[in-house]
Amino acid sequence: MTCGLFSVEVDDQGALQLLMSQTRVLCVENHPERLGALKYMLETTGYQVTAATNGDQALRLFTTLDVDGVLLEYDLPDAAGSAVRAEMKRIKPDVPVLLFGGIGTQTRFLLRFLDAYLQSPARIESDIRDLAGQ
Repeated sequence: MTCGLFSVEVDDQGALQLLMSQTRVLCVENHPERLGALKYMLETTGYQVTAATNGDQALRLFTTLDVDGVLLEYDLPDAAGSAVRAEMKRIKPDVPVLLFGGIGTQTRFLLRFLDAYLQSPARIESDIRDLAGQ
């Protein structure tokens, strides 16, 4: 049984085991020191994280890897995050891509939102469209 980032399995002796799921996230942040902190926070929450520091690297990884979601910095050294997101959505339209404006005091909220977003991207995108009046 899977619930969020955790799954419960029964071993050969009938004991329940709580296992972290292997939700794969591509994390794109242009500052290496901030990328390390963000990667650490995601991994301690249970994500399997692949990191990139620019748009070109992110697109190459996104194209070749199987990821469940992307956390994408808006301000990249070689491209606008919105342009990278548009290309990612063209390549794999079903993979959720969440743009963010850097890490700071809002980061813990951002990570909770990412978890909810990965659990139900269609619902959240629908809610955002409703808020925008679309």
